[in-house]
Amino acid sequence: MPDADQKLSIGNLPDLLTVKEVAQVLRVSVLTIKRWGKRGKLPAIRINSRGDRRYKKEAVLSLLGMDPRY
Repeated sequence: MPDADQKLSIGNLPDLLTVKEVAQVLRVSVLTIKRWGKRGKLPAIRINSRGDRRYKKEAVLSLLGMDPRY
């Protein structure tokens, strides 16, 4: 995971991203990311007992029209 002072970009994405990280990369709001998940546009993985969302890097890149293997 990038350091706090290092900006997240396409080149340094971790394999699983938080809602906030995806919103930052795609330059949309956190609520938009959650809405896209509910509509199936960007599938989320639910982790832990709270049900926190994580998103696969491949899904985010695919949404951008990029080859996830780049």
